[in-house]
Amino acid sequence: MNSRNTSWRHRLTWTLPMVAVLAGCTGGEPDKPKTHALATYSSATWEALPAVSDADLVAGFGSWRSACTRLKADPVWGSTCAAAASVPQTASEIRGFLKQNLDVYGLRAANDNPDGLITGYYEPVYPGSLTQTDVANIPVYGVPEDMIIVSLDSIYPELKGKRLRGRLEGRVLKPYDDAATIETKGVKAPVVAWLTDPMNLQFLQIQGSGRIQLDSGRQLRIAYADQNGHPYRPIGRWLVEQGELKKEDVTMGAISNWAKANPARIPELLGSNPSYVFFTQNPDSNEGPRGSLNVPLTAGYSAAVDRKVIPLGSLLWLSTTKPDGSALVRPVAAQDTGGAIAGEVRADLFWGTGEAAGQLAGDMKQQGQIWMLWPKGAALPQVPQVADAKKNP
Repeated sequence: MNSRNTSWRHRLTWTLPMVAVLAGCTGGEPDKPKTHALATYSSATWEALPAVSDADLVAGFGSWRSACTRLKADPVWGSTCAAAASVPQTASEIRGFLKQNLDVYGLRAANDNPDGLITGYYEPVYPGSLTQTDVANIPVYGVPEDMIIVSLDSIYPELKGKRLRGRLEGRVLKPYDDAATIETKGVKAPVVAWLTDPMNLQFLQIQGSGRIQLDSGRQLRIAYADQNGHPYRPIGRWLVEQGELKKEDVTMGAISNWAKANPARIPELLGSNPSYVFFTQNPDSNEGPRGSLNVPLTAGYSAAVDRKVIPLGSLLWLSTTKPDGSALVRPVAAQDTGGAIAGEVRADLFWGTGEAAGQLAGDMKQQGQIWMLWPKGAALPQVPQVADAKKNP
């Protein structure tokens, strides 16, 4: 999955290195903008954590431990994972293990505010076909044959994880087509399947993976394969800017209802998000979709995070509410990422597969707090610096 918008990298321009070179050639030292850490970690005691039920503790720990197969060689989590393998799945044993091996850190925004945004995502199931029909005529594209991908950190280590995507025109690498162009002109890519509704394709791209219900009864599983290199822009934001929805009313259901009432404007809506996700077919399975750690996600106990703040594989303590206002306090595993999941105190909780999970995920836009449980003695993550907001004169 690489969840939901998974691994949606923001496009960088080729001019970035040249700008750095030219800046170094100037005669004077320009005023450096003031910066602050994207997030900070505040040391806390175990007693400061809100209480969780035994059932949630066991489930959350199990979700985290399921990724230890991918973390056994990790310099931070490797030894903790090895020790966790023999811990019985009982609340008392798990509590003892966590307190013995992990320290507690509260996530804080730049202004030392512990509150952040907790949203949800899920694995949708949409009707479709393996062949184009009169009804199923919306292509789900695989990775384009003519898309070039450049890993920038091979030359600039400080750009670790950053990639440039484009198409060669002669000897020049140009940005790859944006979503509106792909929707209008198509793309030189295999078609994984066909859907019946363009909005289903958009929501599938936002979630990052899903299932396609075929007439035969089979559910075809597809997952994120790559992206066109353009930045993700929420279509809900466009509806707000157009005065079609109020910001507080933006949910997946509200967007769907607007699209049904305004079918002629759907291309305009979809074109407002230049990002486009390409998919691959996964083996049939009843397990959860795989996140960025390449392990099946656990409904209610796996989360997508901003890996600049929370390293993948981390165990988190989440305190928030469900859309109905009921408390939701539990440990969750940081096993996924997403282009829209960025910021200081931020997480996207995976709710499972199908319509009921989609309702929860679509309505979830809650305030919450996050604590990170971190191996004792391990250095805390190095959080990048970001520029301070400019003040109006």
